[in-house]
Amino acid sequence: LYTKIAGPIPFLINNYTTTKTDVFQTQGEGSASQAPDEVTISFGVTKTATTVTSAQDQANTGVNNILSNIKKLGVSDKDLRTTNYSVNPDYNFNGGQKISGYTVTQNIELKLKDIKNTNSAIDSLTANGANLVGQVQFGFSDGAKAKLEEKAREEAVGKAKQKAQSLANTAGIRLGKIINVQESAGENFPRPVAFEDAKLGSGEVQPTNITPGENKINITVTLTYQTH
Repeated sequence: LYTKIAGPIPFLINNYTTTKTDVFQTQGEGSASQAPDEVTISFGVTKTATTVTSAQDQANTGVNNILSNIKKLGVSDKDLRTTNYSVNPDYNFNGGQKISGYTVTQNIELKLKDIKNTNSAIDSLTANGANLVGQVQFGFSDGAKAKLEEKAREEAVGKAKQKAQSLANTAGIRLGKIINVQESAGENFPRPVAFEDAKLGSGEVQPTNITPGENKINITVTLTYQTH
């Protein structure tokens, strides 16, 4: 009777869409270490003279002498890279600011594929005119680094999975599939120990002694699970 008088009864239908957002995260850390298989040495020559040309000539002569001798250790041109070349005026401030000369500096980066030559290389550099020797950085070749990363990654994932299952069992959570993986990596470089060249009683120069130690690759993996 009502529908005949007032018309059809309206129906209100609500649609609800739910998205499951319950997730569970754990982290695992893995590491792998071994002795480095390559080293990078930064060195240079700096010379000061009254003219730019004279300073350049001295610097160029010094660099050429260094390079010709370092190549006797099996170093090729592709293992040498100039990282800086600068010409700067020097000033004398007595009675006003006047240019008293010029300093030319050239910095070079040397990569050694055989770290057993590290000490010999440094001795060769300094003996043949390098008056700047900077950072000595031990590291891994691409192949060695990839193998260490894989080993550390496997350990990190295994620990993360083990931790996830242990926590889930304790908390009464049922884990679903892994829906996201994040990784962060780092490398620990032990600071090399260097002994300065020192004059011995006989007038000889004590050879350089640098120890590479071991480098370590660290990887942290974060696993994100769905939960039920």
